[in-house]
Amino acid sequence: MRSPTVAVVDYGSGNLRSVSQAVVHVAQYTGHNVLITSRAQDVFDADRVVLPGQGHMGDCMRELAESGLLDAVLHAAANKPLFGVCVGMQMLLERSEEGPTEGLGLIPGEVRRFQLEGRLQADGSRFKVPQMGWNQVCQTAHRRTPHPIWEGIPDQSYFYFV
Repeated sequence: MRSPTVAVVDYGSGNLRSVSQAVVHVAQYTGHNVLITSRAQDVFDADRVVLPGQGHMGDCMRELAESGLLDAVLHAAANKPLFGVCVGMQMLLERSEEGPTEGLGLIPGEVRRFQLEGRLQADGSRFKVPQMGWNQVCQTAHRRTPHPIWEGIPDQSYFYFV
């Protein structure tokens, strides 16, 4: 029996090394094979797909299209688990206000810049961007409908950000 494969998409842009090292580390406990690939066929054939990203969403979307991997990523999203990391996660949304840039359109919504200049947190400290470490997440409803990703996760739950 073949071990399931996780494809980490290498489209020439992104935090490929750190993401792939993390996936390889976790895979040793799950029996998954990890393939870092720039080939569309590998993405089509994989059982799971990880889409990394770093920098500006517009640059990442352009690189993904120019690499010939866009259709494979969209196919993956429709047929198997797809996990976006950093800008890879942002690319899953419909658009970003930076640019503006069109995303993959897999998740309704828009990536928006934090408007935190001069603002303080409840404890009096300044907000840090990018957020690193533990913090609570406040859930907001899109079009007044809770998103299914939050099912079973209480509002104000703590998450670790890197």
